Amino acid sequence: MTASDAPRPLLILIAGPYASGTNGNPDLMRRNLERLEQAAWPIFRAGHIPMIGEWVALPVLRSAGAEGPHDPLAAQVMYPTAERLLQHCDAVLRLPGESRGADQDVAIARERGLPVYTSLAEVPGVAVAT
Repeated sequence: MTASDAPRPLLILIAGPYASGTNGNPDLMRRNLERLEQAAWPIFRAGHIPMIGEWVALPVLRSAGAEGPHDPLAAQVMYPTAERLLQHCDAVLRLPGESRGADQDVAIARERGLPVYTSLAEVPGVAVAT
């Protein structure tokens, strides 16, 4: 197989709880982000590109002078970032846990006909690469 025969890497949005259930506790939000990030390496190792909306939204908030994801400006950045990212993503990995934002990501993905995986084992190549 030549490089041109290799399947195109998928840009996969990892969706799951970030702020949900944390009551604004930064340590709990950090742990939630770390849980999302644990899925990044297996996706990358399988030849794909992992993406987490907070990787984009949080720096955007900081650059706008917001004081974090509970700043009033967050409503204009957090969900809209994921929605914009989904215009470029090829699939969504929905991790367990209650999350209105992740559920919204899944709904958008399904509207656009994108695959929605509910476990890492469903992501093409991940089971082989583990």
